Amino acid sequence: MSTEFLDTAGAVEGSGIDAGVAAHYGNPLVEQRDLAVGKAVVDLSHRGVITVTGPDRLTWLDSVASQRVSGMAPGDSAEMLLLGQTGRIEHVIRVIDDGVAAWLLVEGSETESLAQWLDSMRFMLRVEVADRSADYATLGMFAAPLVDAAAPNGVPLVWRDPWSAVATGGYQYATTERHPAAEWRYLELLVERSRLGEASGLPRAGMLALEALRIAAWRPRFSTEVDEKTIPHELDLLRSAVHLTKGCYRGQETVAKVHNLGHPPRRLVMLHLDGSEGVLPAGGDEVLLGDRVVGRVTSSARHFELGPIALAVVKRMTDPDAVLTVPTDGVAVSAAQEIIVPQTAGAVAGVPRLPRLR
Repeated sequence: MSTEFLDTAGAVEGSGIDAGVAAHYGNPLVEQRDLAVGKAVVDLSHRGVITVTGPDRLTWLDSVASQRVSGMAPGDSAEMLLLGQTGRIEHVIRVIDDGVAAWLLVEGSETESLAQWLDSMRFMLRVEVADRSADYATLGMFAAPLVDAAAPNGVPLVWRDPWSAVATGGYQYATTERHPAAEWRYLELLVERSRLGEASGLPRAGMLALEALRIAAWRPRFSTEVDEKTIPHELDLLRSAVHLTKGCYRGQETVAKVHNLGHPPRRLVMLHLDGSEGVLPAGGDEVLLGDRVVGRVTSSARHFELGPIALAVVKRMTDPDAVLTVPTDGVAVSAAQEIIVPQTAGAVAGVPRLPRLR
């Protein structure tokens, strides 16, 4: 793990899933402002990088994943999911293609298992899978690249997050008039690890800053919002990572059935937290309606404009107008819901109920 960013003045290392990179550099709120307007870079060198090369790479990835990637042109970006047989999310993958290789950007915890699974599924196809995490590091930023991206095949490796709008073939459950991601101009780029020292000299922001902006944009993250039961509908990931008419892939039956005929059993909400006690809930904390557990916090942050906020996954029929509570550190923190995935999500086919035959 590279330490170029952690060796800079004021760096405080993150913990848990973000150990190995800086949580902040002394002033997380200022870092948020700078990051949001494209003036700072975030070290994501703890993330994984996998390449898939060979002439069959895009059609093969298209056949196993939720997104249509077979028509990607050099420089295009996409997001795709690998699902289990029952439609549960197993991997969330950010994809760049440079005309020679598909570059898969993933959480560090996913890298080994994903590379092994992909390698086991090659069969007789003309593809090769390689873990390139030791050679390339990921940096995050907004608006425009602040450093030259690696371009081993002549195309800069810049992934532009499709979350700012509904992707082709996708579907949005959020019914807000203006989605908070409308101005989301987040991007990730790859640099050679030997060049991280060059990037560490730029204005920096830590993971706390990025997490706060992500939560405010309702943007799900694999390491926080996804658990062993998660299906894409619960996180509104049909918006960016699922193509509903691309054809067969593992888990597609569940995706289609829930979207057309059913409802996801849980739904993502943003919580506006009472900050009067100075307590910030953590991922995994229970969300209560009265004395009944209705969900769990998945991630939380202090936003420079919105104050303390969190994402949580709650049971679908939880009253959307109810004020919830999150017990943490001996304090019952009040939480007002902002609806991301509504109770009515799914059942878009509108199949009429047939009259009973007499």
